[in-house]
Parts: sequence; structure tokens; C-alpha cells
Amino acid sequence: MGLKNSQYHAIMRKYEQKQLHSHDIQMARYEEVYKKLPEFKTLDDSIASLSIQHGKKLLDGDTSAVDALKKDLAELRNRKIHLLKSAGFPEDYLEPVYDCPDCKDTGYIGNKKCHCFKKAIIGLLYDQSNIKKFPVEADFSNFRLDYYPVSHYDKKTGRSSRSMMEDTLRICHHFIDSFGTEFNNLFFYGDVGVGKTFLSTCIAKEIMNREYSVLYFSAPQLFNTLAKNAFDKNDIDAHNMCEYIFDCDLLIIDDLGTEYTNAFIASQFFTCINERLLHRKSTIISTNLSLESLANLYTERSFSRITSRYSLLKIVGDDIRIKKKLEH
Repeated sequence: MGLKNSQYHAIMRKYEQKQLHSHDIQMARYEEVYKKLPEFKTLDDSIASLSIQHGKKLLDGDTSAVDALKKDLAELRNRKIHLLKSAGFPEDYLEPVYDCPDCKDTGYIGNKKCHCFKKAIIGLLYDQSNIKKFPVEADFSNFRLDYYPVSHYDKKTGRSSRSMMEDTLRICHHFIDSFGTEFNNLFFYGDVGVGKTFLSTCIAKEIMNREYSVLYFSAPQLFNTLAKNAFDKNDIDAHNMCEYIFDCDLLIIDDLGTEYTNAFIASQFFTCINERLLHRKSTIISTNLSLESLANLYTERSFSRITSRYSLLKIVGDDIRIKKKLEH
């Protein structure tokens, strides 16, 4: 994950703040318990004294000091727990309070970045990728199958819009539920306004809720970032973003075909999808293009990768945006 030093330090400062906040909570709870249970403070002092006494014995050659200390400490801890519970406190009331118990608010598990650190990184990058501008209503709970009528048929397959969308939803939910255990990619294509972006957004939110990294781009945004990285080696932001375009768990490319297309764009598109396939990183692409137009614009190599390694999901129906306006 390519981060500028300033970005890395900004994240680490937040972890330091979390640790200080956790310490403040713990100290306040100790003060509360000591005030309500003076004998608890006495037991804590006894633990400190015992440790010193047994430490001296160990230095004097008493090999049984360690076992004796463990036994005495266990007894004192049990008495402390009994005191806490008898006063109405939870047994773990004086344990540290962490936002992330996995890394204990350090950002690392061993030498590896914790999943919460990964989310913090993505949070910084999302600001640059418009991920936070999604409409609130873009959620599967708001998905309406009635926008895909049984009476509307696809001319090529003869299947109804409803039937095709039911299959698409089933494949989308499998994509979400198996994410991280299976490697799948989705390709949505169909006319303007049939719900391709809405579906991509719903999937993005579900995957993010499962703590996977997602980057969402319109095709012009994606290729603009790739171009900046290719032609301006001093653009650190573009470089950082490009690293994550290839490395994030899920990349979503929306409205493929709306960008100005040339040989450079076609080459960058192939590199992007091919690298992600090689590293088994999932990708979702949506487009208004037909499969025939896709092959003509983005070369046979890209077309081959998509048709062989993606679930091709055609969405047919009327323009939902127009339907919504008529409803209101």
C-alpha cells in the first residue's frame, strides 16, 4: 500500500489518540473502583509487594519463588474479581478498552498491518475516489425488482427483464458471500439507466462492510489517474492511487466507454484487468457498450480476458431514472 509519510503519520497519530483515550478510560475506572472499594486498592498494593518479595527470593536462589508467586497472584486476582462482581462491576471492568481488540489499537498484529489499519488507509484513498459520495439509498434493501417487468423481453435471448435480473441478483449475492474465499469478477452491460451503477454501489457497500478494501472509479477517473502516473513521475498522489488500483481487494470500474479511448487507454485497460487477474484481485466493470463494441474499442486481448474470466451479466429494461420521475 503506497502511502506518503504524511498520510502514514496521520493514521498513526489517530492510533496514539485511541491509546491515550483507552488509558484515560481505564484510569478513570480504577479511580471509581478504588473509591467504591478501598479493599480493592489494598489487594492491588499486595500484588506489587508480593512481586517484589518473591523477586528477592528468586535472586537469593529460591527456585520455588516463581511457582509460589503464581499461586499467590492467582488467589489475589480471584479475590479482586469477586470484589468487583459483588459491587456490581463487570468482571472485565478494569481491562483496557480497545476500538480494535485484534491489534489493541496499535494498527499492527505482529509485523503485519491490522485490518483496521487497512481500512484507515482506504479511508484516505476513498476521499480521492468519490466513494463517499454514493447516495444513501444505494443499498440492496432498497432494490426493487418491480423495475424489471416480466413483460419486457431481451430481443437476443427472449428472456424477460425480471428473469434476467433475478439471476443477476443471485450471482451478485454469491459474489458477496464468497468474497475472500472464491475469486470472481462481474461484468454488467446494458442500456443507460437500467441499474448497473446502483448494483455496483450496493456490492461495494456490502464488501466494505466485511472489511475488504474497495476502490470505485468512473472509467474517465480511472484512466486519468493511470495517465497521470504514467506521464508525471512526480505526482505522488497518482502513484499511491495506482498502487492501490492494482492491489485493492475489489476494484469497480463504472461507465466503461464514456472516456475518450485511444491506444494508450486500451493498453492501460488491459494492463489493469490482466494484473488483477494474475494476482486474483476481483474487479467489477459496468458499461453501456455491447460486447461487440467492447472488442472493437479495447482490443481482442481485453475482450478475451473479460469474456473468459468474468460473469457476463446483461441487464435489460426501461430507464429507471425516468420511471422514478414519473412516480413522483
